[in-house]
Amino acid sequence: MTYNHNNSPVFSPFALDGMTLRNRTIRSGCFEGMSQEGTVTERLIDHHRRLAAGGIGMTTVSYCSVSEDGRAFGHELWMRTEILPGLRRLTDAVHAEGAAVSIQLGHCGFFASPSVIDRRPFGASPKFCLFRLSYCDEMSEEDIEKKTDDFVRAARLARQAGFDAVEIHAGHGYLLSQFLSPWTNRRGDRYGGSLENRVRFPAEVVRRVRAEMGGGYPILVKMNQCDGMRGGLELDESIEVARSFEAAGAGALVPSCGFTAKTPFHMLRGGVPVREMVRAQSSFFYRLGLSLFGRTMVQRYPFEPLFLLEGARRIRDAVSIPVGYIGGVLSRTDMETLVDEGFAFVQLGRATIRDPDFVRRLEHGELDRSDCDQCNRCIATMSVEGVRCVTADLATTDRALSQRGTRLIRRRLVGEYHSSVANPKEDHE
Repeated sequence: MTYNHNNSPVFSPFALDGMTLRNRTIRSGCFEGMSQEGTVTERLIDHHRRLAAGGIGMTTVSYCSVSEDGRAFGHELWMRTEILPGLRRLTDAVHAEGAAVSIQLGHCGFFASPSVIDRRPFGASPKFCLFRLSYCDEMSEEDIEKKTDDFVRAARLARQAGFDAVEIHAGHGYLLSQFLSPWTNRRGDRYGGSLENRVRFPAEVVRRVRAEMGGGYPILVKMNQCDGMRGGLELDESIEVARSFEAAGAGALVPSCGFTAKTPFHMLRGGVPVREMVRAQSSFFYRLGLSLFGRTMVQRYPFEPLFLLEGARRIRDAVSIPVGYIGGVLSRTDMETLVDEGFAFVQLGRATIRDPDFVRRLEHGELDRSDCDQCNRCIATMSVEGVRCVTADLATTDRALSQRGTRLIRRRLVGEYHSSVANPKEDHE
């Protein structure tokens, strides 16, 4: 089958907040788990080079903490001057393959790991994090100002490293999301209570980053359209949050969902790989708890294609800046439907974990849809092994074992044949 990509707006160049991409696909920020002591590794560079070679319009280096105290994992990047040479090698490698590259900037807030940051985490309000089995402190206004400065500094360093865009992570229950969500923000000062107060810190981060970067430099904001739990942020408030981000200077929005510390699979949908999640935990007590109660502790949400479409439409219609779509994109038909509806770009996650060549193969008509089965084992293992498609790796191993078995059988048969020719009497004994 031949497919003329010129017939599809998905695979045509387009402008995004002052930048031109070769097509409308962006690799979403999927934690790679390939950093070492917060630095860039050759494995991380190769990972994004491979995605760029696979046809993606822009790849996103994910979960880069704006400061050392914002990390959930020891092998999570954190932005500082010392890693600029490694980041420059990464951006050069991606550009050499014809793609653009963004970096996702964030801070984990109360979800940060005490053992990694060597201190008690902080967040919007005092909170116990079941995932970490730890409490967090409430941020002071001085802390808020310091973290705002850290976002600005991180964005400035990202541009120095050659990144074409930055994505500010204000979703998924991380620090900025913790201020937006009434479930985690119980403050009584000007940063808590009303939505106007809860959005103040996240919007100020966007405003200050825009002031630093100036016009014409793409600033994307990933946000929640809902937290997926009772007492959390809901869509009606998220629409107002989107308008606040637009007013603050965001160049594009990516409406996602879910709260990592409470409803992690709300943003994923599909399988809940409890066995792999148990193996990935370093804490004995957490492994024990997951082993005994994982099926009830971690809620499963059925997967369906384009599962965030309705809420994304409402946010898109409420703002005038570009809005991208993320959530359950499996096929070329899905992507074309989204672009035809007015979404500026499509963010892809698991489909490109399953097959880094997914976009190129779609464009050239080699396939019509991803064969990702949403088992989510890639998510469970990424923090300890680096992100990879476990199903694809198992299939490759099975093929290798099958081929090895075939070779062994063939050698055995050939050996027996030569033996019978050399000793014909043995065949009749």
